[in-house]
Amino acid sequence: MDNVLITGATGFIGSHIVEAFCKKGIKPGCLVRKDSSLHNIKGLSVKIEYGDIEDIYSLKEILKNYNFVIHVAALSKDWGAYEKFYNVNVEGTLNVLKACKENNIKDIIITSSISVYGEENSDIVKDENSPHNSHYRYFLDSIFPSAMNYYRNSKALAKEKAVAFAKENNQNVTIMEPVWVYGESEFNTGFYEYIKTASTGLPLFPGSKKNKFHVIYAKDLARAYLLAYEKKLEGINSFIIGNKKVQLLDEVYEVFCDKAKIKKPRTLPKCVVYPFGFLMELFYTLIRAKKPPLLTRGRVNMLYDSINYSTIKAEKILGFVNQYSIEEGIENTVNWYKNNKFI
Repeated sequence: MDNVLITGATGFIGSHIVEAFCKKGIKPGCLVRKDSSLHNIKGLSVKIEYGDIEDIYSLKEILKNYNFVIHVAALSKDWGAYEKFYNVNVEGTLNVLKACKENNIKDIIITSSISVYGEENSDIVKDENSPHNSHYRYFLDSIFPSAMNYYRNSKALAKEKAVAFAKENNQNVTIMEPVWVYGESEFNTGFYEYIKTASTGLPLFPGSKKNKFHVIYAKDLARAYLLAYEKKLEGINSFIIGNKKVQLLDEVYEVFCDKAKIKKPRTLPKCVVYPFGFLMELFYTLIRAKKPPLLTRGRVNMLYDSINYSTIKAEKILGFVNQYSIEEGIENTVNWYKNNKFI
């Protein structure tokens, strides 16, 4: 049997992948930093490996005991310095591939994002052949950069460098590119913040009733990783992973509010919201705040832009189609928030 190491194993997506592998009877190694909480993988049959993707020497030593790697660890935020995004997302990914080469590990799954193709408002259904267009042209972007772009651009660069390295060293790399993910233990992709804010009784919230927003439930996403692992495809392969049906963002919020039994806030037009997002982002940047404001240019635009990606390739090659409906996935998610007293 393979010995599988999963990086980012204690994070939101990583912990769901670990759980899926454990349910399949596979005991994975979990790469975690010494200061990481193990709460998300508590009770699962795993082997804890203390290390860091920014430390290639620890990776090389740990990987002596493995022959398959699933790389999930990343800096997935919309706030912070570009240097940190580059070090974690670009250099960290290359460190994983280099450590795999050192240990003659040929089969690797890495995690990218649909953001490499762009998340601008578009009626085009993008697929794995679409050009990379990670940089969003925000208002005054040339003199006031957006940290949301730091994430997008670093993920695009990481993918490009990983593909080049893998080709040069004859590695089999499968690249998973999830759409926006929701599910149990999610706190940073926007859905938890929405339901938490809506539960206060706020009557108005930024948003539109017209924009499509492609989502995937975390447990479905984890199953896609398991399918990719079982396929062990040769060469370089990329897969966009999302629900077969694309919802309107307003419909997603409607279901969240329905399952939480709270009143859904009415939507505010973008022309009212955007100036506040711009000013809040500017102020927090000037005072060098460690945490982002509630609204930024990136956050505002995501609430109004229409994004839609094709999942046909994943269906044809991996046999992946989401098993959970929006209603089922969100009900599970909301119940988890309630049971753990987060809402």
